[in-house]
Amino acid sequence: MKTLKMLSILLVMLIGTANLRAQDANTKPTIIFVHGIWADGSSFAAQIEALQAKGYPVISVQNPITSLADDVAATKRAIARAKGNVILVGHSWGGFVITQAGNDPKVVGLVYVAAFAPDLGETVPTLSANGPANKLATYFEPQDGFIYLSKNGVKTAFAQDLTPKQQDLIYATQEPASQAVFGGASGEPAWKTKPSWYIVSKNDNAISPDLERFMAKRIKAKTTEIEASHVVMISHPKEVLAIIEEAANAVVK
Repeated sequence: MKTLKMLSILLVMLIGTANLRAQDANTKPTIIFVHGIWADGSSFAAQIEALQAKGYPVISVQNPITSLADDVAATKRAIARAKGNVILVGHSWGGFVITQAGNDPKVVGLVYVAAFAPDLGETVPTLSANGPANKLATYFEPQDGFIYLSKNGVKTAFAQDLTPKQQDLIYATQEPASQAVFGGASGEPAWKTKPSWYIVSKNDNAISPDLERFMAKRIKAKTTEIEASHVVMISHPKEVLAIIEEAANAVVK
């Protein structure tokens, strides 16, 4: 009888643990990454692996970067695949995308990583006019209606705090932008109704840190500043991961 009682207790404990694990998995929001121009879905590889290890469902969108509408559509497809709540994480141009796609009712939080955070009707040029000019355009390499970033541009304006090997990988795998994306006007911004977090890259040569601070303040985001280049998620993976987890924990009900 004593042995049977101990087995019963053990069974109850195992069932309880399984239920807790299932409940934890159900309450964790899906983290959806939305990359920017001259990057791709693997730019957040470090964060993806860490979040998956902690039981988070993760999707990383591969933006075509052919138009704002096309990229928003790609992100909406990812949101539709997610079960339950969603945290959108946008880098650079990806900020335009999550600002619009974030209006989906599944989305409960927005994380901007050195990203554009536009208001209604703003385009990349009109939004950029709120901060000091930079020399990023001097590194553009147009090709058949698309814009690539030169190898020197990657090393000096985009990813100056990465190793030469990492910089070469970014140059080789970069996703170019159709010239049309720069004229895409933002729709109704999700940040007006959804909680937001913003990471300012203090050494950013692609988007001015002052412009990033302007946008973060305007959207009333919880803001963190990191000594990093534009690709802060690669050069400071743990710090970026911490902000994403903070956002995820803040919206769990």
